Amino acid sequence: METYKANENRYSNMAYKRCGRSGLLLPPISLGLWHNFGSVDVFSQFIQIAYTAFDNGITHFDLANNYGPVYGSAEENFGRILKKGLGVYRDELVISTKAGYDMWPGPYGNWGSRKYLMASLEQSLKRMGLDYVDIFYSHRPDPETPVEETMGALADIVRQGKALYVGISNYNAEQTKEALAILKEYRVPCLIHQARYSMLDRWTEPDLLPLLKEEGVGMIAFSPLAQGLLTDKYLDGIPENSRAAKSTGHLQREQVTERVVNKIRRLNEIAVSRGQTLAEMAIAWLLKDERVTSVLVGASSVGQLMDNLKALQNVEFTSEELQRIEIVLSE
Repeated sequence: METYKANENRYSNMAYKRCGRSGLLLPPISLGLWHNFGSVDVFSQFIQIAYTAFDNGITHFDLANNYGPVYGSAEENFGRILKKGLGVYRDELVISTKAGYDMWPGPYGNWGSRKYLMASLEQSLKRMGLDYVDIFYSHRPDPETPVEETMGALADIVRQGKALYVGISNYNAEQTKEALAILKEYRVPCLIHQARYSMLDRWTEPDLLPLLKEEGVGMIAFSPLAQGLLTDKYLDGIPENSRAAKSTGHLQREQVTERVVNKIRRLNEIAVSRGQTLAEMAIAWLLKDERVTSVLVGASSVGQLMDNLKALQNVEFTSEELQRIEIVLSE
């Protein structure tokens, strides 16, 4: 089998964005391995997605301990991809992982204790065959563990050289403020906040985004397409092979209401008038905000990844376009 050699022009079309007030630049689109890289997926397909991402300037690969299914399998598979050739470029990659959700049975395999975070990262490094990750996240706040303990563990992980930077995910504005203050005391600033954010889910806007800007913390958005709602898939209701048609998964049939379908149809019209697909416009709409460093996309095929990258060809919006979008979203 041929060894992988990266595209020599991989950096020529990507404009990297500074992550908060740090020295780290991230691509505006990052590859998330939440879906499609697990033990149930086809290795030959997702290795091509990873190579294509890097060949097109996507340097950031985002994982978590329990991504799969099964738990741990996305990290194992990413370790195999690194071994097969991508690992030659380790110093050009930003690899992130997380701990905070259910991972293994018993009292030490979940939430935010020092015991869990430290043990989980050791396992993640083994699965990926790495000495360190670039970013390690507390994946969610833990109401039972003192935030000082969770943040203290993150700070120590950086001091031990097992992560270069730390981040938090799914923390609301109040929890974020507290976490950032504690990390500052430890002299290990929070690099980045990973939050669910899309045209249809704007909870970050009132308090969180202004706080991150003020504190110099980057923001990376996940579920930018609202689990596929912000694509052309649901313009005529629920197709049989879609996520919403399945009983499992994060997008349920009852979320695809007539009101939502009407909204996405109208948004689609605006996208078409911009020469974009709805998915491209949804990604571009997030990136128009300077506080958003990067948008995490998942991809089940090389074609889907390339389609998402097309969003970068037009991230400028006229005030009239923004107004039209705002009217649709606020109804």
